[in-house]
Amino acid sequence: MMLRPEWARTADFDVFHVHFGFDAVDPAELTELTEVLRGRGKPFVLTVHDLRNPHHEDRAAHDAQLDVLVPAADAVVTLTSGAAAEIARRWGREALVLPHPHVVPFSTMEAAQERRGWRTGDTFRVGLHVKSLRASMDPMALLPTLVETVAAIPGGVLQVNGHRDVLDPDGARRDESLAAYLHDQADAGRLELHVHDFLDDDALWDYLASLDVSVLPYRFGTHSGWLEACRDLGTAVVAPTCGHYADQGPVLSYAHDEAGLDEASLASALRRAHAERPAAGVSVAWRRAQRAAVASAHEQLYSRLLSGRAGS
Repeated sequence: MMLRPEWARTADFDVFHVHFGFDAVDPAELTELTEVLRGRGKPFVLTVHDLRNPHHEDRAAHDAQLDVLVPAADAVVTLTSGAAAEIARRWGREALVLPHPHVVPFSTMEAAQERRGWRTGDTFRVGLHVKSLRASMDPMALLPTLVETVAAIPGGVLQVNGHRDVLDPDGARRDESLAAYLHDQADAGRLELHVHDFLDDDALWDYLASLDVSVLPYRFGTHSGWLEACRDLGTAVVAPTCGHYADQGPVLSYAHDEAGLDEASLASALRRAHAERPAAGVSVAWRRAQRAAVASAHEQLYSRLLSGRAGS
């Protein structure tokens, strides 16, 4: 509703800051919205989380929306230096880089990191979460390599989680080939398959904290909140080279984009994760400081924009 021009014409606010929510809004309506904001003298801030929408098979619609929003914004923010460089190339705009703050509550972070330090045993648990199969996901491209590579790692366990709508026989979005493959491999003891409804936050944090490595199966995208949650919980991330995931924090990269997958690089990333056991987490103290810095940067940005409008 807040993206409707008629709402922006009369609503009481100081700064209009867009993060998400414009997926289904026509570019013409977004143009009208920015014109309303400009006419009212209301600063418009855009944080570019997605330069390639992970839910859209075709990028054209999202590109058209960004072609309206990025040039019209009084200030552009993004999460990584790589995304800022792409924004500069595509639109000639200089973006303020403010990193994604913590996702997991501090108390949960502390408990999970403490439990990780107590772990014993030789199990090396690799997680692939297919969720409800966003357009950006291509798990079937990865699975044969994951199965073979994890099976060859001492103590390796491959855990695949998916939602009922994709994997249940009567699921509304059932993927027949994926479901058949996963059940066959699970029956053969080559992976653990967990089929469930959407996890609530506490269950999601418990699940991620139980993994040694989480593999992101994306063939396109930009940034990842999932990656940030793994950092909060001390879980290593194997991430594709598409997008700007490696700019968010330390990851083990493998080559994967819309042109295809390099299976050898995926296998190498998994073997490195096992051999090196990278210290993937960030401390609560560090996340607290980062959160304060991100909040301060937003306050300074808003104050500068409002001061500029007042003096114009």
